[in-house]
Amino acid sequence: MQVIQDLFHQHGYYVLFFGLLLEFIALPFPGETTMAFAGYLSYEGIFQWEWLVLLAFLGTTIGMTITYFIGYFVGMPFVKKYGKWVFLSPEKIDKTKFWFDKYGYALIFIGYFIPGVRHFTGYFSGIVRLPFRKFAFFCYTGALFWVLLFIWIGKLFGPQWEAMFHLFERYAKIGVVVLAVLVLLYVCVRYRKPIIKWVRQLARSKNSKSIK
Repeated sequence: MQVIQDLFHQHGYYVLFFGLLLEFIALPFPGETTMAFAGYLSYEGIFQWEWLVLLAFLGTTIGMTITYFIGYFVGMPFVKKYGKWVFLSPEKIDKTKFWFDKYGYALIFIGYFIPGVRHFTGYFSGIVRLPFRKFAFFCYTGALFWVLLFIWIGKLFGPQWEAMFHLFERYAKIGVVVLAVLVLLYVCVRYRKPIIKWVRQLARSKNSKSIK
């Protein structure tokens, strides 16, 4: 924490941008802790939370995009050979592959909350040649949610941010699943008419094809 405080004292807002960018290239940086502490500094009136969110979001998405294109153009052999220089061990590669096989594209979104996985999801998405639009959708929406969540932990809970941060870390996976279900329910209720219409059209289309 002392190192993080010194970094903010010396470099201000840019700690989030460059720190998170480097983290997603897989260099050691405590991104979640730094964002929560930045939120606390916003609570204290030292920083504006809007700028914190913007710079954290840009650092995260630019870092992830860089790793996607590295994976896309150089492939797995290069990453396996030189990954050790950016702390991408074979264990992390295998772990990411396991989670990717389990959750598919959604891993890019939820991977932000899985330690040791989020640093490689960009590389892996490029290696398997995931279409960039699909990658960008999951990557950027996940990044915005991840950034907002941890900065708001610090801003909302103020001096108690560390206790809430560790509580969320402990139950992160459960929290993400619950939140995803709530978002899905909200979307279904909010857009139920268009969804019902789309399902009916899809059913009619399938029935017409089966008759033919």
